[in-house]
Amino acid sequence: MASQMANIPALKELQGQIQGRMNKTVDDFRASLVGVRTGRASVHMLDAIRVDYYGSEMPVNQLASVSTPEATLIVVSPFDPTVVPMIEKAIRNSGQGFNPMHDGKVIRIPIPPMTEERRKEAVKQLASVLEDHKTSIRNIRRDGNDTIKKATKDKLISADDEKRAMEETQAMTDTEIKRVEDLFKAKEKEILSL
Repeated sequence: MASQMANIPALKELQGQIQGRMNKTVDDFRASLVGVRTGRASVHMLDAIRVDYYGSEMPVNQLASVSTPEATLIVVSPFDPTVVPMIEKAIRNSGQGFNPMHDGKVIRIPIPPMTEERRKEAVKQLASVLEDHKTSIRNIRRDGNDTIKKATKDKLISADDEKRAMEETQAMTDTEIKRVEDLFKAKEKEILSL
């Protein structure tokens, strides 16, 4: 659909700004889905874990190569063997229920199958993250509508242009909310069906 706002000089940039902010929100939601535990090993399960590396908080993947040789195992191979205990401690204390083991060089993290209760808890947590992102998208719509109303008040656009621009903003909002809901449904199905 061609943008109505792009044809209105006073709103030309606004449409791109709204779309850009909404896309960032969807991308952020997609990124948060990657780290959600499903019962199948994924290198992204460790993305949120930070290791205290000589006073700096470093992500695991910057201190080691992370791989999944099996569906139920994550292997962390630190570039520097002296950080093995630090990485192991960070993983153990991450609150994700991992029980890492190491042989001095490599850390192995077995991924136990998720219980039904744990699956439901993961979906519930994800639903909360979904609501936060939907709220962000609605806030972007509100900001856009405020800018449109101000342009009308300042006589930069007509009332008809205001109505069309607000309808377009609502259509963008509906599209982006549907995108995050679809991403959520796919992840929910993945979590519950394993």
